[in-house]
Amino acid sequence: MTHFLWSQNLTLPLWADHIPNNKNINELEIRDTAEIVRISNVQVPDIAVFLPAKKMSTGQAIVICPGGGYHRLAYDWEGTDIAKWLNSKGIAAVVLKYRLPISRNNLVPHLSPLMDAQRAIRLTRHHAQEWNVDTSKVGIMGFSAGGHLASTAGTHFDFGNTQATDPVDKWSSRPDFMVLVYPVITFVQIDKAHMGSRNALIGEHPDPKLVEFYSNELQVKSDTPPTFLIHAGDDTAVPVENSLLFYQALKNNNISAELHVYPTGGHGFALGFGMGYLATWPERCADWLKSLP
Repeated sequence: MTHFLWSQNLTLPLWADHIPNNKNINELEIRDTAEIVRISNVQVPDIAVFLPAKKMSTGQAIVICPGGGYHRLAYDWEGTDIAKWLNSKGIAAVVLKYRLPISRNNLVPHLSPLMDAQRAIRLTRHHAQEWNVDTSKVGIMGFSAGGHLASTAGTHFDFGNTQATDPVDKWSSRPDFMVLVYPVITFVQIDKAHMGSRNALIGEHPDPKLVEFYSNELQVKSDTPPTFLIHAGDDTAVPVENSLLFYQALKNNNISAELHVYPTGGHGFALGFGMGYLATWPERCADWLKSLP
């Protein structure tokens, strides 16, 4: 068991021994810290765990998937900064540094991000008692392409393998709720799709079955988790229709959902710092999180 002080963060590898779907060809991870921390060529996926003071913990935990078009990760802007805000609301935060499909280390490129997201959810439940987390209150949050990954985790999951030799694999990978911020959702609607993310994940000439599989508005089912969505109407990178399509699919399946569309904000605004009333979206999200059972 790993011991650490509350309110401090801990970094854990996702995979203790063998990283699945991986071949080691000695690529190097790249970190650009010019304005924000951007990570590319992720070699060893991990989670950075941020915990609130034990006295203020709500029992909720959220796995955070930073965006970056499946080419890189906006690691602080849409990751660790978000974790610190969540801690201020009494929520444990788990920042996922996931493998990117463009890395030559992947055996099957499109499989690695979802593998890592599912593993992060399982690990959070596995450490729930130690981290003062309720195993029935583990959600996922994603920004842009990270929103695509989060929505993929929320529409493609399993309930764990009771016969697994790895105790982590016995836990469900289904998130209990989702928070999707200007998410990439559709791959099948070309005029609405973010083609950079689509091409990075499934290639420029993908199998039509993969296009459908990763068009998450088509994958919503009766057991898809309740979802909170944020988007700006003037987003020219990932059109607002991505969130609208997912919201409509949730509504069609009687899934509880809340959608906020702000008239301006563009793409990649993260917490909306310095952007007028757009900066109030985190409070709307916090209210929604409080409303969950």
